[in-house]
Amino acid sequence: MTVKHLSVDYNKVNERGTFSPGDILSGKVTVVTSKEIKVQCFLVKAKGKVKVTWSERVGQEIVVHCNKKKYFYFEHIILQDKNKGDDMPSTYEGKWGKVTYSLRTRLTQSIWLVHKTKIEFPFLTKAEFPFASKSDMIIIELKEQQYATRISFYGSQKVTMNVTSEKVGVKQGEAIGVSVEVLNESTRTVTPKFYLCEKQTFAAQSKRIVHTNDTLFATGDAVPAEISRTMTKVLSIPPQLAPTFFNCGMMKLEYRIKVTLDGVPLARDPEIKLPLVILLGSPKPHEQKPKRSIWFRKLPG
Repeated sequence: MTVKHLSVDYNKVNERGTFSPGDILSGKVTVVTSKEIKVQCFLVKAKGKVKVTWSERVGQEIVVHCNKKKYFYFEHIILQDKNKGDDMPSTYEGKWGKVTYSLRTRLTQSIWLVHKTKIEFPFLTKAEFPFASKSDMIIIELKEQQYATRISFYGSQKVTMNVTSEKVGVKQGEAIGVSVEVLNESTRTVTPKFYLCEKQTFAAQSKRIVHTNDTLFATGDAVPAEISRTMTKVLSIPPQLAPTFFNCGMMKLEYRIKVTLDGVPLARDPEIKLPLVILLGSPKPHEQKPKRSIWFRKLPG
């Protein structure tokens, strides 16, 4: 083996180490040989792709669902198309699929002697709001308050929960205020809990599969029997959390804020979900100090 080493690497263009449409991807290919060699071909490739795959049992058989798509595949040419770039999602890896972008190099000495190597590079879309076909009205509504209510009856007892989030859209590393009002007309003490819900959806061969994950953000103060109480929690979005995206035909990533009530008798804990769009934040998000306010009153009767 006269080729002792073959590698490919790229130069970072920002502190994130990510690339976006219009950026120039440059780097170097290193070849180490033990002596002078002759080659048939020496090339560098750039490729971006998405792949989704999962399996399920149908009767006695295991059926595999798979789908994939190439966003670009170039030899010698690195992507610089600003117009088409934002149709591609950022680098992402989910439960049953991932979006990857890579550089590859191949050194062919003969039909029997081929050397290959590759390196993946993170791609970051420049779209501020990576939805495939949404109107500008949705972007405006990201700043609007969201409100939902739920009334749960348990025999002659009633528990009412009202939940308000200060806005729909929030950047990575930022915080969002969520208020919950509980009117507890039951004989039990109930406790609000705040969750961040992640929903990954994958599609292949006309089939869909969904993976969800709920993360406990915070626990509110207990609301005793026959008491009404309102509390506000400021929930900080982890800066490393992947932003919401819908601009990929094979997968999408959504988030919700979920508020539940622990302690409700004889039933599953009631819950309210509000939409949450996580947008791309700054590379070094600033920490925000949590705020909290509580008040309560005795219910009449």
